[in-house]
Amino acid sequence: METVRGSILTETGWVTGDLGFGRCVDRIEGRPTETPEPPFVLPGFVDLHVHGGGGEDMMAGAEAIRTAARLHARHGTTSMLATSVTAPFAEVERFLGAVDAAMAAHWPDAARVLGAHLEGPFLNPDKLGAQPDFAVAADLDALRRWLTLAPVRVMTLAPEMDPDDRVIAAAQAAGIKVQLGHSLCDYARAAACLQAGCGVTHLFNAMSPAAHRGNGLAGAALAHAGFAEVIPDLLHVEAGAILAARRAIPGLYGVTDATAGAGMPDGAFRLGAQHVHKAGGAMRLTDGTLAGSALTMDQALRNLVGIGLPLAEASARLSTLPADWIGRPDIGRIREGASADLVVLDGALDLTAVYIGGHPLPA
Repeated sequence: METVRGSILTETGWVTGDLGFGRCVDRIEGRPTETPEPPFVLPGFVDLHVHGGGGEDMMAGAEAIRTAARLHARHGTTSMLATSVTAPFAEVERFLGAVDAAMAAHWPDAARVLGAHLEGPFLNPDKLGAQPDFAVAADLDALRRWLTLAPVRVMTLAPEMDPDDRVIAAAQAAGIKVQLGHSLCDYARAAACLQAGCGVTHLFNAMSPAAHRGNGLAGAALAHAGFAEVIPDLLHVEAGAILAARRAIPGLYGVTDATAGAGMPDGAFRLGAQHVHKAGGAMRLTDGTLAGSALTMDQALRNLVGIGLPLAEASARLSTLPADWIGRPDIGRIREGASADLVVLDGALDLTAVYIGGHPLPA
């Protein structure tokens, strides 16, 4: 059994003491505290939207997924969803085959792959952002075929591309969390979907806006969403907008939306069929459009704390809440019996150790 000592963020609050664990958390011993001091022991991060990292784009196959998962593990991500971009159906199917292979591999040096997040291809072609130009109307037969290839946990679509809600209903019936994104839908359409249990993909980005008249998806999210993801790199969304969303959406959680440039020096990379470039900490198309991010979850934590969130809340928005959204009570939290997915941080919130299922990440 391994033991770590420090200020431990449990489900019920901070405890100063010892955490004992094997594959799962076995014991938490210590005293509750309102004034935690480093080292801080937090649940490992759960990233539900990540396209790549370490120079690799996940659409390129299982080895590319492994490279990205290794990079993000070194930054504290212990579980993740491999995320597609809009592509022809054959490429989507190859991607899902690679996700299935990645889930079966159990790499000891990489974040656990929980399944797929399909971002597209059922997106509005007039609100693609940096997505490749392969958007199509929602196709129920395609969805049914894809569900035989790999576990799909989250699917992003524009509701106007599914006007009769057949794909949304089928996805929800299959246990998929449907998220609205890359959409120009109006407030009423968005509100109906959110009230039916949908979430929101990268809030504020690539969607009809929040406004006092002509309100759209972003405004509906602030009024009705139970869960929504946001990219806290402070480039996609300003601090004030994150703070406003935090007050409005109980399940606001952070994702990286990381692409191949995460963890890499400036240069040229791929995002599906797109050429993207990293410079100044941002990933962009040649026309300047933001193209995913270069964010890692440890930096997301520091950013959230930097804009005023308490450390415990920032941690929950990067671990517990995303795990809750996809129905995984065994991860994203520190309690007896939960998976021993842990990160240890110093006083500057820099990582000093990562454990995935109780195994220390190799140096």
